[in-house]
This record gives sequence, C-alpha cells and structure tokens, in this order.
Amino acid sequence: MDMNRRSVIRGAAGAAALTAFGVAEGAGTAFAATTSSSGTSTTTGKYSLEFDSSAWSYDSTNDIYYQIGRTYVTNPAASDYENLSIYVPGAYLTATVNSDGSTYTATVDQKGTVGKYSAATAPIVVPVNTPGYSAQSPATSYSYSNVSEHLAAGFIYVWPGMRGTSSSTSTLTGDAPWGVTDLKASIRYLRYNRSILPGNTDSIFLFGMSGGGAQDTVAGSSGDSPLFFPYLRSIGAAMDDAHGRPLSDAVAGVMAWCPITSLHEANLSYEWNMGQFASTDTRASGTWTSAYSTDLANAWAKYLNRLDLRDEHGRRLELTTSSSGVYLGGSYYEYLISVITTSLNDFLGYTTFPYTYTTQGGPPGSGSTGTSTTYETVADYFDYLNTDSTWAVYDSTTKTAKVLNLEGFVNSQKSASKPVGAFDGYSRGQTENGVFGLGLDTPKHFAPLTRDVIAANQTKYATYSDWESSYDAAAYDSDFAELDDIGKDVAWRVDAYNPLYFLSPAFGGYRQSQVAPHWRIRTGIMQGDTANTTEINVLLALQNYGIRNVDFATVWAMAHTQAEVDNGDPTTNFIDWVESSVTK
Repeated sequence: MDMNRRSVIRGAAGAAALTAFGVAEGAGTAFAATTSSSGTSTTTGKYSLEFDSSAWSYDSTNDIYYQIGRTYVTNPAASDYENLSIYVPGAYLTATVNSDGSTYTATVDQKGTVGKYSAATAPIVVPVNTPGYSAQSPATSYSYSNVSEHLAAGFIYVWPGMRGTSSSTSTLTGDAPWGVTDLKASIRYLRYNRSILPGNTDSIFLFGMSGGGAQDTVAGSSGDSPLFFPYLRSIGAAMDDAHGRPLSDAVAGVMAWCPITSLHEANLSYEWNMGQFASTDTRASGTWTSAYSTDLANAWAKYLNRLDLRDEHGRRLELTTSSSGVYLGGSYYEYLISVITTSLNDFLGYTTFPYTYTTQGGPPGSGSTGTSTTYETVADYFDYLNTDSTWAVYDSTTKTAKVLNLEGFVNSQKSASKPVGAFDGYSRGQTENGVFGLGLDTPKHFAPLTRDVIAANQTKYATYSDWESSYDAAAYDSDFAELDDIGKDVAWRVDAYNPLYFLSPAFGGYRQSQVAPHWRIRTGIMQGDTANTTEINVLLALQNYGIRNVDFATVWAMAHTQAEVDNGDPTTNFIDWVESSVTK
C-alpha cells in the first residue's frame, strides 16, 4: 500500500521539527524488498520485462558483449528515455552466434572471471549524468571508450536513460520525481532478470555529479520507499519477480560529486553560509531581498538546531547567536570551521610550491579554462588568501593552517554566485523551480520553509519599492495545492527528493527505506552553487543513521566539478572505492 501523507513521525524531536519547519510529513538477499508492493502485476503492458538473451552484440576487439535500448518498464511514458544499455566483459558469458551472423545468444558463464571478480560477484555500476536535474539520454550506439575503464576492472556497466527537466514536452513531464523513479525502475529490471544476467545485484553502485550526484544521493537514501511506488506502478516497473516476491530498488553504494540536494532547505542554508556576507545585487542595502536574505539565514539556524545532528563523538551540533553576523557561533559553526580547516591542511600536505592555480573557466566538460596565477611560496599563498582580511593563519613550524572565521573564507573563496532565493526563486525563475514543475515551462514553488519566511515577513517586505505582491505567500500556497498526474502534491514530491527525509529523525520517512551502506562524497569547497552545509549535513545524517562506510572530502581550490584530492582521476578513484567497498 502507498504510505499515507506521512502519518508517522519518529519521536518527539521529529514532531517538533516538522511543526517548526512547516514541512508536511509523509525498506534474504541484501536487497530484498521489505515493503509490500501490493502484489501488482508487472508483466502486462506494451513491453515485456523479460530480458532477451538472444539479442547480444559482440565487440570482438575488446571482448565485450552489449545490448542497447532495452526497455525496462512495461508501460513507459517516454520510451525514448526509459530504456537502458548493458555492457559485459566477455568472460562472463558463453555465447553462440545467431543465424543473422551479427547477434548472439548468451548464457552466464559461472566460471568466467576478470581479475578478482566472477560473473556472480562482479559489481554493477550505473552512471547518473543529469546536471541541473536534466534527463539522461540513453545510449543509441556502441562506444567502448565510454565504458572501457570500468569493464577492464571487471565491472558490469549499465547505462539507463531517465527523464528530467530537459525531457518535458507539452504533453509529458520529466520533472521530479520522474528522474529517480526511472533510475529505480532500471534497478528493479536488473533484479527481475538477475537469473539470466551476469553481475551481483547486491553490489549496485551509482555515480554522478551535481544534479546527478543529487539524484543518486536521493536514490541511495530512499531504497524501497513507498513514496515512489505509485510512480513506479504507473510506468509498469518490476515491483515483483516472476514468482510474485517483492523486488527492491535499493543500492549498495553512492558516489556523489558536488550533489545539489536537500532542496527543501537550500534557500535558507545558502543565505546563512554565503549570502549574509554579500552586499551587492539582490543583497544590496535598501532592497527587500536584502532583508529576505537575513530572514532566510535566521530561519536556517532555527531549522538546523532541530535536526539534532551529532558529530563523531556524539556531541550535539547547533548554532548560537553571535555578536556580529547571523548565528555565527555554537558547536555546528565550530564543526564547519574544522571541516574547512581540514580541507586547507590536506591541500597544503599534497601541494608543492611554486603552485599555479587556474580558475574554472566554465561548467565541467565545457572545455573552457580560466586564468592562472602562480604562488611562489606558502607565505605568498596566504598573503593572497588574506588579501581583504586575516581569516587563515599558517604555522611554518608545524606546517599547518588554522581557519579563523567563516566570513573571511566565504569572501575569499566561496562568494555567493546565485541571487537571494537561490533555489526556490521568488519569481519561480531558478532551475529548481523547474525541477518541481508540472511539465514544460511550468515552474513551481516547492519549499515550505521558504514560504514560511515570506509569510512571516511579507508585510515588512511590502514597504520596499522593489517588492511585488506576486511574491507573497499566496503564490506558494497556490503551487503547493496543485497535483501531478499521479495525484500527489508538491510536498510529497519534495519529500521523495530530500535525502534527509529518509536519514533524519526530524522527518516522517526516517528508517522507512533501505539506505545504501557505502558512500563516497566529494565536493569542491569553492563552489558557489550550494552551501558547504549541503554535503556536510548529508555526511552527518548518514553517520548518525549508523552508516559506517562514508568516505568524505571537500577539496580545496576546487569548485563545481568532479573534485578529487590532489587532482586525482575521478574514474580511477571511483573504481578503487567500489573495489574496497565490496570487500567490506
């Protein structure tokens, strides 16, 4: 059965948090589903869920079997997206050529091995390349270079298409939660066919960056969540196996670079972390948005204090008021400063001077480079860091640095690059307004925390000349009341896309899903795309949940990119991490 509107709140702290946040409430083998799928048939529809073992193609040069364009649901809403490709090292299959001379019928070779893996133990890796929560186009032709490193490591590579904001049309929507829904459906398809496919479906690892990192973070925290069931059923996903036993969409691991996630609170955290230190454009004195920025920052501190986050020693992390700035005190503030300090010291440990820094000239993959500056000595570098104020000091004896305050760091390294209302824009103009829209060119408000700040302060905002009545709380209420094609409101959809909804006892989805046991999170500490607190709170929530294998780093001198310590190679490091995770 579908979960009712989050009727269960975990504990008094959760109840208090939900009340204060203004957020509505809302699972043998390692990944056997633990939540009933109501026995709904998954074998009827336009397409079959049965994988065709007689339709393999073969790359004899590289010894790779592959299939492209396998539809993974029975009733796809967008068949041009809802299909996947699978790439398998040749050792894992025994094949015979078909009468057409170009395709093969193959069965799993239980004795075949690649390195340390067999057909039964090989990890399955799944890319989630959805910047800005866009669609991931499925493969339409074969290219070995796209998958070569993963296959050489003995992995099986599954590339699913999935809908997103860029796939919306005048008649079909790809907005949330369809991207993660399609991703989950592809995982269910693999488990439905696990008896005839090589690979260990208990070792499925997702990897993605930015919006892709966000969506694999959501998928990794929401395994088998009933919030997705009505969406999965509507497209004919594999809810049960051929014997009527529930299937799972939980995964073993998540690799997330710069995940733009926790959108329900992102407006608030952005202003507390960065916006409160800016004074230009929408944060210029005399604008209603400057007052709005301060109010959002204050609201975030109150929200944060109700999450009951703890550090590795069990110390409660919270913010307290400060003599200057907005809530720049308390154990959470100290923890954030320690994370920034660790990042800087790690950088100093692997960096040789003279050091040349080149700015990121454009988004990842753009091929654009920025300007370069060379710092001859560590002292020169710290002179640069402290150009406007002294916020970082270096001890040449111990060769370690100390970060003194958040304001200096932000003004030097992480200035706000987005306007106030960075995610749920007051005029619905931000990318994420489209993520929670209802189709092509229909952006919507989605953040109750933001709505509550507007409602509490709109009389004050109306005294500013740049305020418009269309920005008031009524606009949010109107959008919140609209239902999608499945009959769900925006609160349901936002919960489904909020990893903390599943990881934090402050929300009704706590311990109502199967959370991935292995995580690797890497971010560029300089990115202006989201607050430092975004990835830090996911880290803390995972650790507080009891997840032991969380490999986290926020990388100095890196922005919004596949950030790796010491300029390491993202693919190599991902492969190494998967290999270490499957042995734990």
